[in-house]
Amino acid sequence: MPEEFEGDLAGAVFWGADLSGARFRDVDLSGATISHASLVNVDIDALIEHVVINGVDVTAYVNERDPWYPLRAMLRPSDPDGMRAAWAALESEWAKTITRATALGDDALHESVNDEWSFVQTLRHLIFAIDKWFTAPILAEPFHPIGLPNSGSIDYPWPGLDYALTPTAAEALAVRADRSQRVRDHLAVVATTDLIRPVEVLENGTNSVQDCVFTVFEEEFWHNRYAQRDLALLEATA
Repeated sequence: MPEEFEGDLAGAVFWGADLSGARFRDVDLSGATISHASLVNVDIDALIEHVVINGVDVTAYVNERDPWYPLRAMLRPSDPDGMRAAWAALESEWAKTITRATALGDDALHESVNDEWSFVQTLRHLIFAIDKWFTAPILAEPFHPIGLPNSGSIDYPWPGLDYALTPTAAEALAVRADRSQRVRDHLAVVATTDLIRPVEVLENGTNSVQDCVFTVFEEEFWHNRYAQRDLALLEATA
């Protein structure tokens, strides 16, 4: 079974290592240097800022052709104005996705595609993600019971979750809209000085308010992409 590496590997040196078939997910490769290497059939999905390959700066070429740019570059803003702009952009993208989804009908939205989460399960996970990283630590309010953790965290004793619930798409969308509104309302008044405030995140310890918001943004961005990928397949078979 392949070995998994987690945690802080900053400054690590991989010399003569065989990384063929390796998977890197949720990793920070800022400042990484790769030399005397072979990159064949490599698929990279990442924020590109000043990337040089074989002496060629490919940054502009990639970003001009990336359908998710500049939204991808908005996910780690340094101030409240940037956070408000990022959340507005994310909500706009999700509005398009939800319109596509609801056109398929409730049954399709409970259907798994290639063993991935159904659309309703994705909504439930995003409700959970907002509650874990925002509602509970920042607003000091409870988790909604329909929230759905990722598989690696399912056994954690999350307060108030009820895995026996089977919400309809409309019910999940209603809770999702409520959580989105809470984030929007908070970002409308958050002060720059509050962003460095430390808060306690269940399972993940002490984090700054800013890092919590960044995590919510990342969850929203990536799961919107996953949802659109799966909706395309559902639409093709509808």
